[in-house]
Amino acid sequence: MSAETGPRRRGRWARLPDVEETPAAPAGVPQLGPVIFTLRYDGHDHGVDFSDLPCPRLVRVLAEGVKAYAGEGGTITTWNSVAHVLSALRMFVSFVARAEHDDDLVAADLEPDHVDAFEQALLVKYGAASPQPNVVASAMIRVLRHAHLASPEAFEADLVERIGFGARVSSRSPKPVNAYSPRVFEAIRDAALADVAAAGKRMTEGEALAATGQDPDEVGWGRLEDVLWLVANRRPLQEADTRHRGSAYQLGHVFGGVRACNRRLYLAIHDLLPFVVAVICLTGMESESVKRLRASCLVSPARGFVSIQYVKRRAKGREVKQLRVSDGGTLKQPGGLLRLALRLTERARARIGSDYLWCYHGQAGTRAAFDRHLGILAFHTDGWMASHGLDKLTDFDGTSVRLDMRRLRKSFKSQQYLKAAGVLADFTQGHTPDVAARHYADIEAHEEIHDLALEAGLHEALEVSLPAPVVLDEDGGRLDEGEPLPPEQVRAALSGESDVFLASCRDFYDSPFGSKGKACPVALWGCLECPNAVFTARHLPQVLTFLDFIERQRDELPVAEWNLRYGLAWQRIVHGVRNRFRSDQISTAWAIAEGGGAHLLLPPEFTEGVA
Repeated sequence: MSAETGPRRRGRWARLPDVEETPAAPAGVPQLGPVIFTLRYDGHDHGVDFSDLPCPRLVRVLAEGVKAYAGEGGTITTWNSVAHVLSALRMFVSFVARAEHDDDLVAADLEPDHVDAFEQALLVKYGAASPQPNVVASAMIRVLRHAHLASPEAFEADLVERIGFGARVSSRSPKPVNAYSPRVFEAIRDAALADVAAAGKRMTEGEALAATGQDPDEVGWGRLEDVLWLVANRRPLQEADTRHRGSAYQLGHVFGGVRACNRRLYLAIHDLLPFVVAVICLTGMESESVKRLRASCLVSPARGFVSIQYVKRRAKGREVKQLRVSDGGTLKQPGGLLRLALRLTERARARIGSDYLWCYHGQAGTRAAFDRHLGILAFHTDGWMASHGLDKLTDFDGTSVRLDMRRLRKSFKSQQYLKAAGVLADFTQGHTPDVAARHYADIEAHEEIHDLALEAGLHEALEVSLPAPVVLDEDGGRLDEGEPLPPEQVRAALSGESDVFLASCRDFYDSPFGSKGKACPVALWGCLECPNAVFTARHLPQVLTFLDFIERQRDELPVAEWNLRYGLAWQRIVHGVRNRFRSDQISTAWAIAEGGGAHLLLPPEFTEGVA
């Protein structure tokens, strides 16, 4: 209350009005007009109408506070989050109007007692054990702060001082989201990667089948390869196609239907959930950032690593970020996973001209996913968990596990914390030490290990051997025969720290083809003949790309010259490296290689040498 209207109202909270009571009818202030505005998210306008609230002059000031930090460019990044803030504002205004029996309050009438009483009413409504009072009160105080910044002259000094201290609903800090247990996290991650691999296999096989087909309008609809030719070269199938002569029975009963045919060449909307889950599990990125990835997200590939460029909208002033991750020919490398995603969404992106990574085809046509709603419905997550039997797993409290993207990120951070042996200085990348300690270290999942001494080192269960070529699988298991390699050489081969061109080198400065202490002098593909070389599944895209190149060189070089230059290399790849891997690993590596372009990870020296 301003000084001109009389003494301040203090201590008038003998009976607190309930926060859910119906507000009194608003007093008409027609000269102000209705309090209506829009907030824009993801290219769509969302209407906000406060005209039904009492105290329109107060509401108008508070609405300016909401608009100051919501909408595109604001710190509230989703419409769902804004809805919680708007709900808190409605509850606060209705509460204050009932408490004062006044429908025409203004911002200057607000006192610290109003905020304190509102918080006490929230405790009565939700209970002291619930986090909701703190959530609602904190949202309202944030609105008041921004409203004060927008109209500093409208607020009294004592209220400004009160909202500067934040919510006082409870002295306890909100309990941070807990990580999953390692068993649950690994089960979710493995299920997601299995679905991703199945989608890759389905679509690469569909493309191979489509390549053998012809136009069904000319040759008929009796063969699946002809139907897929239409999907690949012209457009996805539509329900109207079932009315073509001869197509109704085939599409409906033999080929599985229109959707099943389209899914052989396009990702469907429910295919995207395991991709998003897998990326979060392998990188620890925020789900919002994963969903907003662009097709150009992979930058600066080098020596088995690549950077993911992404946007974190909550980091005001530093929204564009990069994360360095491992790259290679398996889905357990984040770079390989995203290259496969690029490969599988390429047709959908080209069809609609979108730069968003997650494009799919569904009932509404081909479109970019997450363009309006960033959330994934519980209906989809619960169905996916049940389809893999993951809903049978139990959480720390004995209840069934539910899929929560925040907990996936927390679980990844938990693993990083364990690898850092609890040393915050080695764990705080991307966070302040305080945030890392409160939100990622001091969680329920770490209570037991905090009482025990962390064992040093990582468990190595690798079988390695020595005949050339040395081939390891993606987990470090040996695919050829031979004596074990020293653990440090295996570790270097799997991490990429000693990568050269087609393989990992056990000692680049102790080459059997040169002098000790000097760099290896052989050609780039000399690794194929070298006993120092170690080949893993990470190297498969490079190896297959090079194999494709030398096989194309058969048509350009005389037979004798080709045999002299590439004959031994071809022999070593085909009979010493490629034959050690399973067909599904080779198929996945090819898809990743194609997603990275014709010269995946090839150094400039190579292209210069063969020009």
